Amino acid sequence: MVEEEQVVIIVGAGPSGLAVAACLRKRSIPFTILEREDCFASLWKKYSYDRLHLHLTKQFCELPHMFFPSSYPRYLSKNQFLQYLDDYVSHFNITPMYHRTVELAEYDEGAHKWTVKAMNGDSGEVEEYAGKFLVVATGETSNPFVPEVEGLSSFNGKVLHSTRFKSGEEFKDKHVLVVGSGNSGMEIALDLATHGAKTSIVVRSPVHFLSREMVFAGVFLLKYLPLGMVDSLLVILSKMFYGDFTKYGIGRPDEGPFLMKDNYGKYPVIDVGTYQKIKSGEIKVLPAEIESVRGNDVKFKNGKSYPFDTIIFCTGFKRSTHKWLMGDDYLLNDDGLPKPSYPNHWKGEKGLYCVGLARKGFYGAAVDAQNIAQHISYSLPIRN
Repeated sequence: MVEEEQVVIIVGAGPSGLAVAACLRKRSIPFTILEREDCFASLWKKYSYDRLHLHLTKQFCELPHMFFPSSYPRYLSKNQFLQYLDDYVSHFNITPMYHRTVELAEYDEGAHKWTVKAMNGDSGEVEEYAGKFLVVATGETSNPFVPEVEGLSSFNGKVLHSTRFKSGEEFKDKHVLVVGSGNSGMEIALDLATHGAKTSIVVRSPVHFLSREMVFAGVFLLKYLPLGMVDSLLVILSKMFYGDFTKYGIGRPDEGPFLMKDNYGKYPVIDVGTYQKIKSGEIKVLPAEIESVRGNDVKFKNGKSYPFDTIIFCTGFKRSTHKWLMGDDYLLNDDGLPKPSYPNHWKGEKGLYCVGLARKGFYGAAVDAQNIAQHISYSLPIRN
């Protein structure tokens, strides 16, 4: 089945894809947006926990051409952000084609256009789309990742990825192990402990703890000071406010928080109460890697073993762009992240672009979207 050709094909209807769609709409450039799920922003709508809030103040999280309502607080809740996205999609008349899983995208040298084949999950047919430009908007968080653990299949309790966790309420009085110490892991551990779960968290690597206010100050100072200086100031503030982590089994990295984010995509922990729960003993830190699972017992590489009722893997995501995007040797690597350095990361060759992959959050995605729409507009023939 061959669909009508559009100027731009966008793969992914998360916030990044919606941002590109809005920027194209503002310039009256036709587009098709393909989404494998049954809704836009599915990670936020279907696969995020209830207590989730944006960690950055709202001015850093707006999408292009639409402000947050003035009545919204500095830090938006999940539901407030979803309402904003609903209004955004309605305002710009964005109509993604849902249940479309892209299986192949390749550039036709003869026709000078991109051909995209997508499985229609409703009809079971493979549909074909064509466009002069292709935008990869599948995001940093596309496919949940659970590491292989010896004996995990023998675990008698509940095993889930963070995308399936909603609230700690159902885990009251249960022994729960959280694997992963990023922001999701720390916040899920907090939610569990708050609801009375006997919570442990695996923290294998050193982490930076920063408050929201510290992060806001750091982002502001980056406009005027070198990154290394800002990082040094943040580490001093963290030491003053949180003290010595090591007594609780947590190390502090040698490199600064913003440097680690830029170089490795490893975000600092933006603390909203987890540290106090660790300090009080309500959350137990386990600093060793899991070695194996036998029944309900989880054995760690330091030789210790503990029984649990539930294991929640907050171990991030993998990207699958390399499985369907053919012929691109310039823009994206095998992990689906840009090869070109920031700020030139968004533009590939032959009309290929990516959005929201610079590890710069919503603000970075918004800038990408505007750059892409502008570049496409300049590449098109002048219209009367």
